[in-house]
Amino acid sequence: MQQDPIVDVRGLNHWFGVDAARRQALYDISLGLERGSFTILMGPSGSGKTTLLTLIGCLRAVQDGSVRLLSQELNGASEAQLVAMRRRLGFIFQAHNLHESLTAAQNVMMGAQVHAGVPEALAERASVHLLGLVGLAERVDYLPANLSGGQKQRVAVARALVGQPALLLADEPTAALDKESAAEVVDLLIRIGKARGMTVLLVTHDNRILDRADRILTLEDGRIVRDDRRAPA
Repeated sequence: MQQDPIVDVRGLNHWFGVDAARRQALYDISLGLERGSFTILMGPSGSGKTTLLTLIGCLRAVQDGSVRLLSQELNGASEAQLVAMRRRLGFIFQAHNLHESLTAAQNVMMGAQVHAGVPEALAERASVHLLGLVGLAERVDYLPANLSGGQKQRVAVARALVGQPALLLADEPTAALDKESAAEVVDLLIRIGKARGMTVLLVTHDNRILDRADRILTLEDGRIVRDDRRAPA
């Protein structure tokens, strides 16, 4: 029996500004993301990629249309409901946003703190385990200043995964990385995502990682203009 999609978007429109300055950013977006899939969202700057990501990620309120996330409708959701939903997601951004005064393990533990009821000892064990999974077992006590750009982004990956999210949203996570580091980060997301049944939606301009996606969506002027799916390996 086929499962409902993790994300189900129907007829989504979005605007910025008011009155004469009002501008439509998204037009009639419809898409579904299946459990465990790895989808890349592409498009030129200003096409609406980040806007769509933030609506799916409960960082903006849905104005018009339907976004169902983990079977819950986001259109009409209260701020408290959006906050609760965000705690079930993982986020990675181009800027790793690590706290420079905290070690790698402590930065990952901060990701666990947003999930209510996770004991500190359990969060610490999970953080060390995840840093091992992303290849940083020998650097759990390193400060960000002593890590390379690729290593910092891997810490950010571990932090996003520590809450065991069903959906991970990534906005340009490889833009500041060299080719080898970018491939390592994406391969980590795919490997851990498949192992956990986690869905990944990644916004990028990075053509170097396209061959790793199950599906590539292309957005132009606020509209989905292409939907390319790769056959299962």
